[in-house]
Amino acid sequence: MQNTLKPVIVKNVAIGEGAPKICVPLVGETVEQLKEEARFLESQDLDVIEWRVDFYEHVEDIEKVKEALTEIRTILPSLPIIFTFRSAKEGGEKEVSTSYYVELNQAIAATGQVDIVDAELFTGDAEVKAIVDTAHKHNVYVIISNHDFDKTPSKEEIVSRLRKAQELGGDIPKLAAMPQSVSDVLMLMDATHTMKEQYADRPIITMSMAGQGVISRIAGELFGSALTFGAAKKASAPGQVPVGELRDVLSMLHKHM
Repeated sequence: MQNTLKPVIVKNVAIGEGAPKICVPLVGETVEQLKEEARFLESQDLDVIEWRVDFYEHVEDIEKVKEALTEIRTILPSLPIIFTFRSAKEGGEKEVSTSYYVELNQAIAATGQVDIVDAELFTGDAEVKAIVDTAHKHNVYVIISNHDFDKTPSKEEIVSRLRKAQELGGDIPKLAAMPQSVSDVLMLMDATHTMKEQYADRPIITMSMAGQGVISRIAGELFGSALTFGAAKKASAPGQVPVGELRDVLSMLHKHM
């Protein structure tokens, strides 16, 4: 079926068009580690970088976050960067106040040095909208995300959350869930397909986590997920496939679609 979604284009990478794009996390704790990781990623076959800033030791100092970002951007000038503070309740490294979370995302969007920021769906509607408004003002896209590390919500709930992310102004709705069974993996892929066919007018990202869910990370093109997360050195979530293997499989599937 011809895809009528409008892709999100960042630094010449069209998310939502063709094979799913490969995103690799930066998870350094110090500026030196981040620079070393960024230099390593320069040589890898990937499309997008996600800076998981919740791993960074000075994440609670916006000026230091900006300085680290400048270092990363200097090494990776042409790769799209997603800026993500993943909260502890959604599987991240730490928790900060909601007001700081909003302020951090707004401040980084305003630097113009990132292409996409990630706002968690359940932060609060007003807070998410505030992040979206600031990001859009600075021509930065927003992923509105939700992660369940315990279970997989029902198909209706998955579709409902993705639709809500779209309604709140997210340019790319995202949902990741932990399967308890193969049925959960199938349900997530079915929900993704339903969202794409019936409701989505923009790219979406979904994944089923851990070993059982790996199929969802590689078969996204078929059922509607536009981006997949691979691991270069250190995975940031369970089930991430090494980036080289990921490209081979995605290319093979794309060729036969």
